[in-house]
Amino acid sequence: MHLAYPAVLAALLFSVGVYGVLARRNVVLVLMSVELMLNAVNLNLVAFDTWLRDSLHAGQALTLFVITLAAAEIGLGLAIVLLVFRTRGTADIDRITALGDRAEAAAGALAGAEAPKGRATA
Repeated sequence: MHLAYPAVLAALLFSVGVYGVLARRNVVLVLMSVELMLNAVNLNLVAFDTWLRDSLHAGQALTLFVITLAAAEIGLGLAIVLLVFRTRGTADIDRITALGDRAEAAAGALAGAEAPKGRATA
């Protein structure tokens, strides 16, 4: 088996994933792009494991670990996205500026606007 074919495919998958992370504004699409990048890494791990003919199959074992980690990451990431969507009403990355409570952020902005910079309010 030639190593170039899976390596080129993994590089293309990783490039598409990086483009998705940098260009997309929807959080779910960003998470999907991260998964695409992890799958490119998995493809490289299995390809190099096969190419090196490792007797322990360390690349394949590490691939199983990465798949498990990716499943946990997606579960936690989607839970956070759903919680943010319920509270903010949007999954747009540009519109999500602060993860704190809106009332606290508004009160902090008003307190900061009233006091001059460098001085504490009493």
